[in-house]
Formats: sequence, structure tokens, C-alpha cells
Amino acid sequence: MEFANTIISWFRENGRALPWRETRDPYAIWLSEIILQQTRIAQGWEYWERFMAQYPTVEDLAAAHEDEVLKLWQGLGYYSRARNLHTAAKQIVALGHFPDTLEGIKQLKGVGDYTAAAIGSFAFDIPAAVVDGNVYRVLARYFGIDTPINSTQGKKEFAALAQSLLPSSKSSDFLSLSSVSDSQSSLSSASDTLSSSSPVAAYNQAMMDFGAIQCTPQSPKCLLCPLAETCEAMRSNRVAELPVKQKSLKVKTRHLSYIYIRCKGETAIHRRGEGDIWQGLWEPFNASDIAEACASPSSAQPSPSSAQASPSSAKTSTSPTKFSPFKSELAASLHLSNVDGLQLLAQDVKHVLTHRILLADFYLLETEARPQLPNDYIWIKEEEIEDYGIPRLIELMLEKISCK
Repeated sequence: MEFANTIISWFRENGRALPWRETRDPYAIWLSEIILQQTRIAQGWEYWERFMAQYPTVEDLAAAHEDEVLKLWQGLGYYSRARNLHTAAKQIVALGHFPDTLEGIKQLKGVGDYTAAAIGSFAFDIPAAVVDGNVYRVLARYFGIDTPINSTQGKKEFAALAQSLLPSSKSSDFLSLSSVSDSQSSLSSASDTLSSSSPVAAYNQAMMDFGAIQCTPQSPKCLLCPLAETCEAMRSNRVAELPVKQKSLKVKTRHLSYIYIRCKGETAIHRRGEGDIWQGLWEPFNASDIAEACASPSSAQPSPSSAQASPSSAKTSTSPTKFSPFKSELAASLHLSNVDGLQLLAQDVKHVLTHRILLADFYLLETEARPQLPNDYIWIKEEEIEDYGIPRLIELMLEKISCK
């Protein structure tokens, strides 16, 4: 209990004042948790406000078209979260209410143990410990735990430890802390959050903030830490070594080639299907298969703009021999007599995803005749492309196109 009280006391003085902490509305809390997955708070805050303004209730979100949701999500990445959010909203509406048990919350699409514990404890006072990267780090250092946090055993061990440290829902120590915060009007907004929260909710929020602000991955504030005297990592001089992680899988590199086709003020786009990245988002003509078959033709025609786009362009070949087959295959694929006007705008533009690195080449093809494209492509006015949900990588491409 002493550990929990120290963390909560620290939170009372140093915790972050966040708008979704000022409500017990499970919809608002759930929305914040989904948005903040793999996202910095500063960026996520803005998106949370956008979604709350556009879809103030879960019924509003459920009734929206998926394209609208993906468009509003644009720029956050990890678009499966947006699709899961939309599906889960429909689940909640079909259920008739937001689920108020831990198992019920876990049934929502895209909700795992951590998110369920956060929603459950913040909205419904469910005694469930949140265990995210911040919590792993604080516990590993304070208790000196060597078990890899990304191993099966580690996940079980840390989850059990975190659960055992939860304060009771009627903790007298917590009540005394919150009464102090109520009596001191000069304290930060985090104190308001504390005084309106249950002990479990306050502790969970405190642990996340403590890891994000005090016990940080790099340069933790150990000399000013209220737990320093009893911290095992401090005692054994192992702060930099903990937590321990197993080696992750090797990140793969994938090459893409996109062609922006401009024809009389229009351009062609198609919606990406299932089973790959960016499901449901829109993109220009994807010539990656043609490029791969022609042995990376972009390496044959560097341009000044491509040299500025990526430092890696310096390693490419200037030989024209590989670019010609690409143009021939592209012309045949598009049923055009030639594509002599094809311009390479940028080469090896790097875009990093969780488990892979994308290197993309951007082309511009201006033509007076519409090429013959697969049936899933649609023609739109160039200015209308902003109305469609597109990946961040394609946003970069459009920035290059706008200069032409």
C-alpha cells in the first residue's frame, strides 16, 4: 500500500490534466484510449477533440460511413484502429449500452487487456490494473525484475504484480490524500482528477503518468524520485538495464511504386482491399508489381527532386537500361501507345511502419487520353482527392505533385 500511496501522492502534484480524465463517460474514455494507442498525447489530444466534435455520441459514430471515419483519422496511422473503432461503435449500439464489465469491454473490436482495464477502471471503478509500457518500466525498475516484458512469462508476471498493488476501493489512505487535494485550491488540475476518481482509477492514471514523466526510458529523474530510497534498480545501479526485452523480429523492407495519372484535370484512385496495409484507404495507380518485374526501374532515372527526397537515392544507378522496360510494360498495362511523359518525382521515400520499412518511388504521368485501368479504379477531379482517406505516404506524394 505504501507504493501505491507514494505514486498517487506524486500524481496529485505532477499528473497531467487531460480532458478525458474529467469525465466518467465510457464513450469519451474509450475513444481516447483507442486514439492514444501508438500515438503521442499531444497529437492524440487534437484527434480526440475532432472525433468528439464530429461524433459526440457512440450512436453518431456508429451511424457514420467508414470513409468519413477514415478521413477524420487521416494522419494518425495504424488505420486498423479506425476500422475497429467504427465496428466497436456498432457493437455498442447493437448491445444497447456501453458494456460495464471487464469481459464485456474486451468483446469490443480492437480492445485488449490494457484498454479494457483502462476503460473499466476509469469509467466503472472496476479493480483492474493497467499494464502498458510505462507501467512495465516502473515495476521492472522498482522491483528489479529481469523477466523480459515482451515474453509470455513476463506478461503474466507483471500483470499479476500490477494487480496485487492496486489500492482497495475504500482505501482510507487514498481518501485522506484526496481530501487534502480538495482543501487546497492552488493545486493543479490533476488534483481535481484525483478527487473525483476512485482509488483504482487514480492509481492507474498515476502509474501511467509516473512512467511517462518521472521514470522515463531515457534520463529518468532518479535523484528527484519519491521511490528512490526503496528502488531496487537504483540500489543495484541497473536503471539503464531495466526493463529487459527479448530481441524483436527483423524489420522487413518493402518497395512501392506509385504513379499519379493526370488527365484533363482528373486523376485515378482505388481503394485498398483486405489482407494488406492501409485497408480501406485510397491510393493512386500502384505500379509496384510492374516495377518489381522490371528490376526496380526507378534506380535508372534519378532526378534532382528525388535526390532531395531521400539520402538513400545516392546509392542508385544512373543507367537508362532498366527504365525503358518499365515504361514499355507500363504503357502495355495502361493500354497507351507510350508513356514518354512519365516523370520521376521522388525516389526511395522512406516511411516506417511497426514491422516494416516502406521505400516508395513517386511518378507523374500526364496524358490526354484516359488509360485503361482495373475496374476498381475511379476517376475524380484532382481537387477532390482531399475528400478521401489516404495514407500518410500518399500525402507526401501529393505534396510533390502540388509543386508540378
